[in-house]
Amino acid sequence: MSEFDVRKIGGRIGAEVVGVDLREVSDRVFGEISEALLEHKVLGFRGQDLTDEGQLAFAAKFGELTGAHPTVPGVDGRREVLPVDGETSRANHWHTDVTFVRTPPKISTLRGLVIPPYGGNTLIANSAAAYRDLPEELRAFADRLWAVHTNDYDYITPVESGADPDKRAEHRKAFVSRTWKTAHPVVRVHPESGERNLFIGGFAQSIVGLPGKEGRAILDILQSYVTRPENVLRWVWEPGDVIVFDNRITQHYAPDDYGDLPRRLHRVTVAGDVPVGVDGRGSYLVEGDDAAHYTPKVAAA
Repeated sequence: MSEFDVRKIGGRIGAEVVGVDLREVSDRVFGEISEALLEHKVLGFRGQDLTDEGQLAFAAKFGELTGAHPTVPGVDGRREVLPVDGETSRANHWHTDVTFVRTPPKISTLRGLVIPPYGGNTLIANSAAAYRDLPEELRAFADRLWAVHTNDYDYITPVESGADPDKRAEHRKAFVSRTWKTAHPVVRVHPESGERNLFIGGFAQSIVGLPGKEGRAILDILQSYVTRPENVLRWVWEPGDVIVFDNRITQHYAPDDYGDLPRRLHRVTVAGDVPVGVDGRGSYLVEGDDAAHYTPKVAAA
C-alpha cells in the first residue's frame, strides 16, 4: 500500500501528490512517483521546504542533470539551476524546454520561490492527448512530418508589462548568443510509454520540405489541438510548491498576467535522449553543435 496519495487534477493531465516530503524520498516511493508521472504527465507537490540543493538532489533521481540552459547562466554557484524571473523575461508562449538542441531534457522541475498574489500560474498541456484528438487523416499526415526547432527567433512578447527593458534585452542577447537548429519528428514516440505525441511548440518554426508559409499554417493547426482546454492543466502557485513534468510529452506556458509584481521560480532539468519518430528515425542537427557543454552527450538513436 502506498504511503501517499495521488489525486487527479484534470481528466486528461495532472495530479497532486499528497503526503510526500521531497527531502526524504526512498527508492520505493520514487518508483511510485515515476510511474505516476508517466501516467499523469505532470505532478504537483505542495508546501515543500526545499533548497536549491534539495531540488537538485530530487531531480537527480530521474537521471543525470543538464546545465541551467545552453546559453543563459544559472544562479550563482549552481550551474544546473536556472532562475525563472519575471523581471528578466516572460516567455509567455507555449513551448517544450530546449527543443532546439538534439537531446532536449526529459524531465523539468520547477520550484516556487516568490509568487505574486494573483496571476503567474503555469499551464501545462498533454501533447499525447492532442495527438489522439487529431482526425485519422491528419494523424497519418503528421506522422510523416519533421519540424525545425530553433532558438533564433524572438519568442518573448515585445511588450511585457513587468519585465525590465534593459534586463530583457540582456537576456535576449544571451539567449541567441549561439544558434541551434534541429529537425525533430512532429510526432514523437515516448521512449518509455510508447505513446505518440505532437512534439512541436514555440521553438518549432518550420516544416522540413515545405515553404515557410505553408509549414507555419500546418504547425498552427496542430498546435491548436495541443492547447485545447481539456488538454491543459493550470497550476496555481504557492511558495514552496514543486511541479515536475515530462518534457517529452508536454508543453507549458507562463501567462504574463501579473503586472509589475515579482515572480521567481527555479528550474532544474534532467538530461534526455534523442527524440525518435514513428519510422524509428532520430532527430538530427541542421545548425549548431551537440550542446555537450549543456547536456550529457547521448548516442545517436
